[in-house]
Amino acid sequence: MAIYYEDFAVGQEWISPTRTVTEADVTLFAMLSGDYDEIHTSEAYAREHSPYKTRIAHGMLGMAMVEGLKKRIPAFAETRYIASLEYRWKFKAAILLGDTVHVAIRIASMRESRSRRDRAILGEAVQMRNQRGEVVGEGENLLKIWRRPQA
Repeated sequence: MAIYYEDFAVGQEWISPTRTVTEADVTLFAMLSGDYDEIHTSEAYAREHSPYKTRIAHGMLGMAMVEGLKKRIPAFAETRYIASLEYRWKFKAAILLGDTVHVAIRIASMRESRSRRDRAILGEAVQMRNQRGEVVGEGENLLKIWRRPQA
């Protein structure tokens, strides 16, 4: 079933399923992004130079996981997206290998497109939390989606 702008309301909230951040996730992200910084790739370096005394996941890997976890929420899996327009994100805490994360999403704002009657903008307030309930990242996403077609 397709979900459109008209199916949302300001204040709606969802919690995603969880996902554990693995060694493979960090390794593959390093390969994909080219970011082989030792804080992510060398346990010996991280033990000596990191305040966490262990490797941490890339911040951008966490953001990518936000989008993947969001698509596991049925309302968003069926939403007719056009594009993400803007992300504002704060990295609040490190994501450690072995952490289990999930996202909480709340519809913060809604408006119809000013230029196209068949489109609209959702403002999402997003938090990523770990298994201890700590917020590791939070921000806002403006999402362009389709409006329900008129018969």
